Amino acid sequence: MSFYADTSFLVSLYLSDAHSADARARVPSAPNLSFTPLHRAEWAHAVSQHQFRGKLSGHEARKFEQQLEDDINRGIWVPSSLPDRAFEVCTDLVRRYGPKLGVRTLDTLHVASALELKAGWFWTFDERQAKLAAAEGLKTS
Repeated sequence: MSFYADTSFLVSLYLSDAHSADARARVPSAPNLSFTPLHRAEWAHAVSQHQFRGKLSGHEARKFEQQLEDDINRGIWVPSSLPDRAFEVCTDLVRRYGPKLGVRTLDTLHVASALELKAGWFWTFDERQAKLAAAEGLKTS
């Protein structure tokens, strides 16, 4: 079974928050998590926002960045291209579910990527994203 984790999961895995224990417990059961340019960009934004808000020092930010790179090198995260049809599927998802679920662009882009990468599981701590993923038949927990 393949797994796709969105950036909320990624951030909780490395930066401590209310979901960190859950994220850390799941990873050993899911090797080869896709890591797309979308993850990379959102990760950089999340870390910089933590620095901006005074929750992380520059030293801490570099430490978390190194931990992520180490995990990529160990194969926990597998660099993947953003699927060719991701934006097309994203547009379709928002047309079908946007009015009902209030999903945002990045929500639909993550779910579209998971679908195109043939994931069976979608890991997120974002409620709207989880509803969208479930509506598309992805398993969430």
